[in-house]
Amino acid sequence: MKITGCEVLTLPDHGDSMMLVAVDTDEGIHGLGEVGIRTRQRAVAGGIEHLAELIVGEDPTRIEYLWQVMFRRGFFPSDRFLSAAIAAIDVALWDIRGKALGVPVYQLFGGHVRDAVPCYVHVGDQYRGREAFLDRCRSLVDEGWRHLRFATPHDDGVLDARASMRESIELVHAARDALGDGVELILDVHTRLDPPEAVTLCREIESARPYFVEDPLRAESLDSYEMLRRRTGVPIATGEVFGSKWEFQRLIERDLIDYARVDVAVAAGLTEARKIAATAETHYVKLATHNPLGPVTAAASLQLNLASPNVGVQEHQVDPEPATAALFTARPAVRAGWVERNELPGIGVDIDRDAARKLRATAAERPHLRTPDGAYTNW
Repeated sequence: MKITGCEVLTLPDHGDSMMLVAVDTDEGIHGLGEVGIRTRQRAVAGGIEHLAELIVGEDPTRIEYLWQVMFRRGFFPSDRFLSAAIAAIDVALWDIRGKALGVPVYQLFGGHVRDAVPCYVHVGDQYRGREAFLDRCRSLVDEGWRHLRFATPHDDGVLDARASMRESIELVHAARDALGDGVELILDVHTRLDPPEAVTLCREIESARPYFVEDPLRAESLDSYEMLRRRTGVPIATGEVFGSKWEFQRLIERDLIDYARVDVAVAAGLTEARKIAATAETHYVKLATHNPLGPVTAAASLQLNLASPNVGVQEHQVDPEPATAALFTARPAVRAGWVERNELPGIGVDIDRDAARKLRATAAERPHLRTPDGAYTNW
């Protein structure tokens, strides 16, 4: 079997662009992967075009070898945007391998260690005001969800760090009081706060026992997590923007995080994600796979989590908009709080490519946040 080409599909998804990659073979078996970066996708598409030149004609079952070719061939480290391109192709290669053998990918990883994967749901940023927020939380709990995620708030594109910190503290404690101890709370700071606010926030919510605080600090300086670790006991999760095992290594080996937010569609695919998971296991760090994307990354994350012993929770993606959702002929099944295991070959997802080619989308710029004085800050 030989690789014959790579096709990029860009699909509309809630005003954004879902970028998929289909890798074809001369035996008629194709695999699907997804690009985990939804901004500046033309840069990623250029990377995919170049990577395709390296792998067309190669044996798709030599997955580790092709990963090394893609990651190392350019001499300079393949970081973030290129690692997202590699991720999409790598996942597609695993999908091909599973389909060729007629087994789900988790069987190739040693079989399932759990029957289903726990997942969390987004409360939604549109539920502003304490009562509306708590009503939404209660509604999700009534549906069966036991892990709820919400983010530090901002006011119509303006982030006042001190006000956001105070409101976040209030929401966490209000949710704990309203929902009791049977519901896990996840606060996503989304790298929006600087150390003074992040430290205060983490310390002030310790008594509410959050499941974890996600991305309490920016990702550029990983050493800042050592400072935070010394000053709070709250569980910490980060990693959704990391493109390789080497970025995770510093935080894992220094015991600075409790949950690794591996994004299979950013961190160079399933080949790399398995190595990150193994490193994390040696330090009792659990996986909390990141996926605010689509069914392809949900399916790839499911394969990883089914076969990994150190799993905390999987992020449940928002359902695609109806026109795009209708294109998927197979996708993971989600019930409140769980992603279900299935026996579909490959990663367990497929799409009507002829119909998909008729839909085109352009990635939107991420929303912009500014501080009250007009300065630009992290979204």
